[in-house]
Amino acid sequence: MSRAANPMRGEAELPYGERVLRLRPSFENLVAAEAELGSLFALVERASEGGITIAEITALLWHCIVDEPRPSRENVGSAVLDLGLVAATKPVRAVLAQVLQGQK
Repeated sequence: MSRAANPMRGEAELPYGERVLRLRPSFENLVAAEAELGSLFALVERASEGGITIAEITALLWHCIVDEPRPSRENVGSAVLDLGLVAATKPVRAVLAQVLQGQK
């Protein structure tokens, strides 16, 4: 069983079936996401304009998962769809807020 997300560490949660996955936007995780998705600042801009895609949401969240075993990307994508895009934007907003604001 995974630990609860710690907001003081910038962590967020992603419901995943019977589990809740912890998302941590660490430097390493964000660099990996950026290598795949391009500029995270541009991603923030697209998200604010409603232009973020399901593939981008899934990739960003997948790169930030810290719990093991890490589900496959396809399963994370299915979890995003199961949640619905509105609910899935909550952890995305939390991760992107860390990108913009950093840890306080």
